Amino acid sequence: MSSIGNLGTPRVHVYGHVSAQPKALAEIFGGEHIDQAVADSDLAIFAINPSAGIDQETIDLWAALSEFQLPRLVVVNELEGSDSDFDDAVMLANRVFDQLVTPYLVLHNDAGDPTALIDLHSLEIIDYSTNPISKRDSDPEHKELVAEFREEYLEALSDAGENAFEAGLLFPAIPVVTTKGIGVDIVKNFIALAAAN
Repeated sequence: MSSIGNLGTPRVHVYGHVSAQPKALAEIFGGEHIDQAVADSDLAIFAINPSAGIDQETIDLWAALSEFQLPRLVVVNELEGSDSDFDDAVMLANRVFDQLVTPYLVLHNDAGDPTALIDLHSLEIIDYSTNPISKRDSDPEHKELVAEFREEYLEALSDAGENAFEAGLLFPAIPVVTTKGIGVDIVKNFIALAAAN
């Protein structure tokens, strides 16, 4: 379904309630915010605001796109200054969408603000509080804290099989804080992966 050869840019459609800023995300990711299911797409991104939940229209759009088995990605936005968090949003999405996988978890500074992500595959920390963004191996403390999540994630990858994301069978959830650039690079990598197939 890739449009790379045809138009040079991937066809990305962004769905979600206005509270999750789908229009802004569409602009950042070179996509189109739309309120109807589009099967002719390289990737469908579903934006979720953990404080607002997931509205019925977004749930219905997810279900409508399930028929087409196109790659879908959940972007959990609006994490800064919220009482709700990434884990809450993923748990809710697991109930109303399909089972999601979390390749990255959010790390917070001492003030409780999101500042970094930990990659559950490599256990590398991506620190967005530095300029430029820095990467380093996680501390033993972090490795211990995420061990169970990592095991679940790696098992889901193994069960789904190779290229499951590209085939529309594996649904990653990515935490994003656009004001700090957190997760934006990762979503762009998923867009490129989806468009290449």
